[in-house]
Amino acid sequence: MFKMAQISNEKKRYYRKNVDFFNLVDKIKLWPSRGGTLHGIRAMNRRGDTAEILTHCNKRFVINNSKHSRAARWIRNKWFFEVCPNCKVPEWKLQKYSSTVMNQHYGVHL
Repeated sequence: MFKMAQISNEKKRYYRKNVDFFNLVDKIKLWPSRGGTLHGIRAMNRRGDTAEILTHCNKRFVINNSKHSRAARWIRNKWFFEVCPNCKVPEWKLQKYSSTVMNQHYGVHL
């Protein structure tokens, strides 16, 4: 797996690990697909315990509100294999994502 190296001069952002998963995804605006491709989120529609994500490359994902899912772990640990070439996620967003820290007891309640 490819894991982005943290940029030391970049300001670190702290988010809590146990926040609502939909709020975290809506804030970060990135989604790792099952194949390991990182997509940029254009829109997110919540429907109870599920949500539909529309990416910039016009793919649709239906996700569940689970803090322990594969995608939740991948987002917290910042794992992905490649960035979607069609979504064109900017470099600054990847650097901001790599400098974000998920902590159990410290950070913003989303």
